[in-house]
Amino acid sequence: MLPATAVSLAVLAALLAWPVPALLARARWPRRDPLVALVCWQAIGLAGGLSMIGALLVHGLSPWGHSLPEALRSVLTAHPAADPVRGDHWAALTLAGVLASELLGVLVLSWVRTTRTRRRHRELLELVVEPSAELPDTRLLDHPAPVAFCIPGARPLLVLSSGMVAELDGDQLAAVVAHERAHLREHHHLLLLPFVAWEAALPVLPAAGRAHAAVRELVEMRADDVALGSLSGTAPRRTLARAIVAAAGGGEEVPRGALAVSGGATGARVVRLLEPPSPLPVPVRWAALASAGLLLLVPTGLLVLPAL
Repeated sequence: MLPATAVSLAVLAALLAWPVPALLARARWPRRDPLVALVCWQAIGLAGGLSMIGALLVHGLSPWGHSLPEALRSVLTAHPAADPVRGDHWAALTLAGVLASELLGVLVLSWVRTTRTRRRHRELLELVVEPSAELPDTRLLDHPAPVAFCIPGARPLLVLSSGMVAELDGDQLAAVVAHERAHLREHHHLLLLPFVAWEAALPVLPAAGRAHAAVRELVEMRADDVALGSLSGTAPRRTLARAIVAAAGGGEEVPRGALAVSGGATGARVVRLLEPPSPLPVPVRWAALASAGLLLLVPTGLLVLPAL
């Protein structure tokens, strides 16, 4: 059963490496529900990595057993292979180890580098920013450009520049702060990290860059939606849209590793705020979530079920 399992996992890996991400990146429905779309993207990334490594591992271990658990048990207990071990088996095992090490290593390295960069920026900013008297948990930076960003981490930092404060009114400033607090509260930096690592580990794969860009845009749209829920006034959507347009001029001043209200397809976000799309119907929303769950269960099932 292992050869068929390996082929099935390889086909699934190929689908998740290109056509499925391409279709989701071009689809219009994610803008109607960024949260559900983010769940789908996470499922694609996890299932794709599991399928790629699983297909190689299953093929490489096939001489040791009729199921992956059996083969692993035979190898770990030093039982001899039941079938001849060919060069392609060793090549598959080697490639599986290299790919797993690269994906996990790049993920850890990306986390370490990003954390170090954010800590350095935070330490530098804390020397020049001042607490805001009007906006709690917000720091003010003396800078003419309209800049607003947050640096996530164990000690998150939410920063507004003096240029931003001068350009926006009270409602617009509240919208910007609500947007940045949404990033911090929902830990959006953790949703982005796997796709940063995916793009770094597989730069030749077009889907990696496409997925990273799509997730970054969806994270900003999700923060917009969360911010709208906490805003008052007669036209909160227009208020937030004006704040985004104002912040777009200072996007180049945002530190690396920060999350900013000016990040991720500002034009599309402004259009979405001023002309809000209809929400996904509840059945469609649950169908998308179920599909994401099924996407994770399929490779897991292909690896485990043959042993039952």
